[in-house]
Amino acid sequence: MNLIQWSIKWSIPLEAIEDLRREFGMTDTDPEHMGGESEAAIQTRIRLEATCKGGRLWRNNVGGTYTVDGGFIRYGLANDSKQMNSKIKSSDLIGLKPVAITQGHVGGVIGQFVAREVKAEGWSFSGTPREQAQLTFLEIVVALGGDAAFANRSGTL
Repeated sequence: MNLIQWSIKWSIPLEAIEDLRREFGMTDTDPEHMGGESEAAIQTRIRLEATCKGGRLWRNNVGGTYTVDGGFIRYGLANDSKQMNSKIKSSDLIGLKPVAITQGHVGGVIGQFVAREVKAEGWSFSGTPREQAQLTFLEIVVALGGDAAFANRSGTL
């Protein structure tokens, strides 16, 4: 576990972690450079950012496995069947973010569904069948009022 993962576990704001680094002279471990440009490092930063903004994002693993008694279990969103999963691929991160409602909605707060399909830094959409299926999921979420996007850096929430 690294400092970023620990801060997510304890819901420590990114600003507090950055202040801690400065106080202890840890400038060489800036979160923008921790872990390089990998998808995993970007995913960690996006999750921390969401937490700092009052939201929560969870990893959405998608796949299937055989059980000890020989049954087959599919897991993850939009993975009801192999056929469905070939057309719609749910995002890496799924969660909620707080949204203040206008006076027309009595000033309450709702949780808006959030989906982020995380990519390594420098990635660009090329239109492969996999990317098209990922885009389909994002489009469904947006069409129903959610917040969904491809993300290859923090600052996307």
